[in-house]
Amino acid sequence: MMEPPAAAAARACRRRPLPPPLLCLLLAALCPRPALGLYTVNAVYGDTITMPCRLEVPDGLMFGKWKYEMPNGSPVFIAFRSSTKKNVQYDDVPDYKDRLSLSENYTLSIKNARISDEKRFVCMLVTEDDVSEEPTIVKVFKQPSQPEILHQADFLETEKLQMLGECVARESYPEGNVTWYKNGKVLQPVEEVVVINLQKIVDKSTGLFTMTSSLQYMPTKEDANAKFSCIVTYYGPSGQKTIQSEPVVFDVHYPTEKVTIQVLSQSSTIKEGDNITLKCSGNGNPPPQEFLFYIPGETEGIRSSDTYVMTDVRRNATGEYKCSLTDKSMMDSTTITVHYLDLQLTPSGEVTKQIGEALPVSCTISSSRNATVFWIKDNTRMQTSPSFSSLQYQDAGNYICETTLQEVEGLKKRKTLKLIVEGKPQIKMTKKTNTNKMSKTIVCHVEGFPKPAVQWTVTGSGSIINKTEETKYVNGKFSSKIVIAPEENVTLTCIAENQLERTVTSLNVSAISIPEYDEPEDRNDDNSEKVNDQAKLIVGIVVGLLLAALVAGVVYWLYVKKSNDAKGKSETAAAQNFPSLPRTASKHVDKDLGNIEENKKLEENNHKSET
Repeated sequence: MMEPPAAAAARACRRRPLPPPLLCLLLAALCPRPALGLYTVNAVYGDTITMPCRLEVPDGLMFGKWKYEMPNGSPVFIAFRSSTKKNVQYDDVPDYKDRLSLSENYTLSIKNARISDEKRFVCMLVTEDDVSEEPTIVKVFKQPSQPEILHQADFLETEKLQMLGECVARESYPEGNVTWYKNGKVLQPVEEVVVINLQKIVDKSTGLFTMTSSLQYMPTKEDANAKFSCIVTYYGPSGQKTIQSEPVVFDVHYPTEKVTIQVLSQSSTIKEGDNITLKCSGNGNPPPQEFLFYIPGETEGIRSSDTYVMTDVRRNATGEYKCSLTDKSMMDSTTITVHYLDLQLTPSGEVTKQIGEALPVSCTISSSRNATVFWIKDNTRMQTSPSFSSLQYQDAGNYICETTLQEVEGLKKRKTLKLIVEGKPQIKMTKKTNTNKMSKTIVCHVEGFPKPAVQWTVTGSGSIINKTEETKYVNGKFSSKIVIAPEENVTLTCIAENQLERTVTSLNVSAISIPEYDEPEDRNDDNSEKVNDQAKLIVGIVVGLLLAALVAGVVYWLYVKKSNDAKGKSETAAAQNFPSLPRTASKHVDKDLGNIEENKKLEENNHKSET
């Protein structure tokens, strides 16, 4: 097999006898480099490139030298180190001035790596009889800056292809690639929908690339709030890497497709006196700013912003409300019910009536829904509605008729009736001997309103008794009492007077030493009705018995009278037959006549007693 020319030349160059050192170095530099065993050093832009000489240091080494190859293959020597004198020399190469460092083991370091450092470097070790070379390939990498989306559109319009923005990544080496994403998914080019153009520009002074990718996009309504971003893929010393831009959200404009009307209220229900705010909105972007509002009873729409306010609404505001765009396209409606509650109390306010009178009371309700009605008297809830067929003092008070709509918060009404029951003073006097038998208690029971003033006097002398005790005035009734120990019979007078009348009642009171029947005091109000009922029953029984006795007496009298008439006729006939009677007979006649007169007197007495 024939040896390649380059390999043969290299072998010949390495093994032929050396001429003087300078000529040998020149020849060695001109010899073709071997193509096998290439070693690559990856460096980061701006860092230090370190290239070890991968040759074993031979015995008899004279010096070591580094060179790099030009694109046309010509060598450029850059560093020299003598093994005997231990001195280092750097060739005058402008690109590497003050950047090179050659160590004792012939490792070459290049500070501040540049893109122009990406070359083929060769390490040379020279002895008296041989020249050894080992090439090293240098690769420089530069990470691009974080991509930015520039020249962003102010907004996007649906159904329109427009420039969304440009993704720019600067100072990359080697050049990278740009990919667009929407919501984390790759945007693939689609004709007339997604159009992507990538442009790469290299800086001649630095050799770094700037990538610019423009995106033209036709959005849809669903792209509202979509996140657009771009990612740059590049190569680094350790392989492929990526950098992502900050996501960008665009305002997507689309036409209104639906109109919605809302009722803005603090409560779920609306009552008279509330304020109502109607809000009309469209689902377009940007949303419409003006609408037409249609109010019940109005034929033409009212032009307004997206809100329409009604204050202090009444029940006639109940109805259907509509709104539309100003071109009257697309309309929505809603129904509003304004709840109301009316209360009519008859009579109301302050009413004054006389005791025993009738007073019809009515509380009438009118409402948008079923209402609850209840009565309150003097801060106490009543079980039934008041009804007065015969007013009493205890009926007086403050009445409240209150109604509420439980389903409507805050909707309730109430009206009041202040009932005053007036009556002239009524007096009943009672007396009672105290248990100690040393005094008597005289009580004057008074009824009436306004409250009567009571005065005690002694009849005859006219003296006024000031030492009295009064009970609490309740339901138009109270009592005034005095305690006396009269040495002789006395007549006491109780005077009760209010704005209506002056009433006077007297009571005879026996001396303390004279026994008498004491009248019981009135029982309390709670038992008064029972006592009255029992008294009525007793009176009825007594009257019935008296009537029965009267009938029996009349029957007996008729019987006696008939008997006496028959006896008188028989005696007259006897007298005619016997003209002269003994003295004793006349006595009997007188006696019988006397009996007749006595019977008449007894009947008169019985009649008086029955009366």
